[in-house]
Amino acid sequence: MRILFLLLLAILNGCYTIPETGRSALNVLPESNLIQAATLAFEQLKRTLVLSYDFEDNLRVQRVGRRIAAAEGNAFVNVDWEWVVFKDDDQVNAFAMPGRKVGVYTGLLRFVENDDQLAIVIGHEIAHVAARHVNERVSQTLLIQTGALGIALGTRSTSVATQKAIREVYRIGSHLGVHLPFSRRQEIEADTIGLLYTARAGFDPREALPFWEKMEAAAQRHQPLEWLSTHPHSETRIQNLKAFLPEAMKEYETAKALEDLKRIEKAPQVLIQ
Repeated sequence: MRILFLLLLAILNGCYTIPETGRSALNVLPESNLIQAATLAFEQLKRTLVLSYDFEDNLRVQRVGRRIAAAEGNAFVNVDWEWVVFKDDDQVNAFAMPGRKVGVYTGLLRFVENDDQLAIVIGHEIAHVAARHVNERVSQTLLIQTGALGIALGTRSTSVATQKAIREVYRIGSHLGVHLPFSRRQEIEADTIGLLYTARAGFDPREALPFWEKMEAAAQRHQPLEWLSTHPHSETRIQNLKAFLPEAMKEYETAKALEDLKRIEKAPQVLIQ
C-alpha cells in the first residue's frame, strides 16, 4: 500500500500548465527523459523508413515549419528543429516528437493545396509538443496502471473469477471512459493551439476548413464511431475550428499588419522635390 501511495503522490504532484489554454496537464516524467527516448526513436525511424531527398519538398517543409516554430514563442525560442520528409505518397500525415523532431510524409505534401494548409498540419503537430501531450499520455497511463494495482490489492480476498471480472470491467471502462476521450480532447486542443501558431506565423487560418473538409471526404468510409476512436471525426474538428476561427483571425490580421509595416520600412525612400 505504501508503494501505491507514493505512486499516487508522484502523479498528483506532477503538473504542467499549458500557456495557451491555462489548462493544468499531468506531467509525471521529466521532459528530458522523453526527449532522449524520442530522439532515439526518431533516429530509428530515419533508418527504417524511406527518406525523400527532393529539394523542393524539403525546402517547403523547412520554410513553413520554421515560421510555425518561431511563432510558438514559448518553449522553442532560439532552438534547432529537425525537419525530415519521408517518401510515402499513401501517408497523408505528419508528426512531431519531443526533442523538436518533425516528420512529414510526401502523401501530405501532395494532398494539401497550398502552404497555408501545410502550416495547419505542422502547427497542429508542434502544438502537441509544446503542450507536452506525450508526457500527459504517459502520465495518464501510469495513473490507470496505479488504479489497476489498487484494484488488485483491494480484491485479493475475492475469488479468482471475481478478480478477473473486475479487472476486465476496469480495463474496458478506463479505455472507453478515460483513454479515448482524453486522446480526442488532446487532438482538439492541438487543433486550436496549432491554429494560433499558424495565424501568428502569417498563414491563413481559414484554410483549416477546406483542408479538414477534404480530409473528411477522403476518410468518410473508414472513420470508426467517434467514441471508439482516438481522434475526433473531421466534422467535429471543423465545428470546433469554426468556433475558434474569429480568435485566430485576430492573430492573423495582426501578423499581416506587421508584415506590411516591415515591407514599408524596407521599401526605398523616394524624395519628392
